[in-house]
Amino acid sequence: MRTPTTAQVRTAIEVLKKLEERIDNHATFNTMQLPEARGGDDAAARIEAQTIEQIARVKTVMAQLESWRDELRQDRRHCVAQHV
Repeated sequence: MRTPTTAQVRTAIEVLKKLEERIDNHATFNTMQLPEARGGDDAAARIEAQTIEQIARVKTVMAQLESWRDELRQDRRHCVAQHV
C-alpha cells in the first residue's frame, strides 16, 4: 500500500470536519423536533451525549491524521534536503 500524499491526508481531514459539522447539525435538528415534555428532555440529553461522543471520536481521528500529515511533510522535507 502506498503512502498517501499530504494532499490526500488534508482532504481526509476536511471530510472529517464536514462530518463533525453534519453530526452537530443533525443533533440540533433532532433536538428541535422533540416535544417539550419530560420525555423530550430525556431524549435531548441522550442526543447530546451521543453527539459529544461521536464528535470526540471524529476529533481523535482528525488529530491522528494531522499528526501523520505533519510527519509526511517532515519526511518529504528531509528527503528533498538530502537530494539537494
